[in-house]
Amino acid sequence: MADTTNINVRVDKELKRKAEAIFNELGFNMSTAVNMFLRHSIRYGGIPFDLRLDIPNEETLAAIDDVNNNRNMSKTFSSVKDLMDDLNA
Repeated sequence: MADTTNINVRVDKELKRKAEAIFNELGFNMSTAVNMFLRHSIRYGGIPFDLRLDIPNEETLAAIDDVNNNRNMSKTFSSVKDLMDDLNA
């Protein structure tokens, strides 16, 4: 067996409870889950998931501005039949 060491990490109590419930359902404990994360990080060569700021691109910003200012909006329909009639026209 490999020489082991302890890691102490402070987390929110509810976060820990929810994570433990998921890991237990999957058949492993918190220690195994953390080891899996660390091993995957080493294999991946970094954090094994995308970390980024959620900054909308110019097209999305323009669409948000259109919605906020009620511009370039699609037609509205009072029924599915009216929508389908318009689509099939």
